[in-house]
Amino acid sequence: MDAIKILDKKEDLNWDYDEEADVLYISTGQPVPAVGLDVGDGVIVRYRQDTREFVGLTVIGVRQRCLTALSKEG
Repeated sequence: MDAIKILDKKEDLNWDYDEEADVLYISTGQPVPAVGLDVGDGVIVRYRQDTREFVGLTVIGVRQRCLTALSKEG
C-alpha cells in the first residue's frame, strides 16, 4: 500500500463540529470524493483514492476526549 500524502499542499483547513453527534470534521480545500480509512480510536482519515492525497479527518467523540484529557491534568 502506498503512503498517504499528508498535507502536501498548504491549503486552508476547514472544520465543522456536529455538537449533537459529537463529531469533528476537518478538511482541506473544496470537498472532493474521498475514501475513508478507519485508523482506530474513533479517527477516520479521508483521502483521494487516485492521488492518495489527504483531504480530511473525522474525529468521533471530541467532547469526551477533551473532558477526559482535562480531568487527567487536573
